[in-house]
Amino acid sequence: MKNRDKSSGYYPIFLNIRGKRCLVVGGGEVALRKVKTLLEHGADVEVVSLKFCPELNKLTREGKIKSSAKAYNSTHLKGALIAIAATDDADINERISSDARKQGVLVNVVDVPEHSDFIVPSTLTRGDIAIAVSTSGKSPALARKIRTELESKFGDEYAKLAETVSAIRIQLKQEGIILANEAWQEILELDMLAKLLRQDKFQEAKDTMLNKLRKLGPKKP
Repeated sequence: MKNRDKSSGYYPIFLNIRGKRCLVVGGGEVALRKVKTLLEHGADVEVVSLKFCPELNKLTREGKIKSSAKAYNSTHLKGALIAIAATDDADINERISSDARKQGVLVNVVDVPEHSDFIVPSTLTRGDIAIAVSTSGKSPALARKIRTELESKFGDEYAKLAETVSAIRIQLKQEGIILANEAWQEILELDMLAKLLRQDKFQEAKDTMLNKLRKLGPKKP
């Protein structure tokens, strides 16, 4: 029970929102940023606001989002997986939070963690690799700074590395080679492999890993 007092209370999780209804309340630039991120991850986005910024109107015309030019009410939450309150009215945002929690909808009130069920981390993405940085809502600027530092360490070659490792796993499985996680940890010399991939030496990186793994992994009887 003592550990509970030291915990931030936030459980790190990657949530699949592809094809899921996600509600954003607000029509300004903050709402636009949230909408863009949701669309990048395949969400079915609905935006509710009395008025919308030009780019949100454009997304509506293009059929990329659904928009409702109405005042928010609790019925807008029906069927939503998550809701994001991004208006400039604190009272409305708090009401959205209260309504969402009553309906079992996960809610985020932008920059107000005490009224949020989840917070959105600063994320570095390289293909299938996603590195999320969070300060539990205490300092988004610090989270962004740490993410920026990581960007120089983990370049685009890490997207290729993830693809290569995935291909190797499939190939070894077809060969009947069983490997423990420790074996993968042993052969994943990230700096060396990333350097090869930066030089477009894809096959050399793949062969290097395969040769080492074949020596480490016992075959099925």
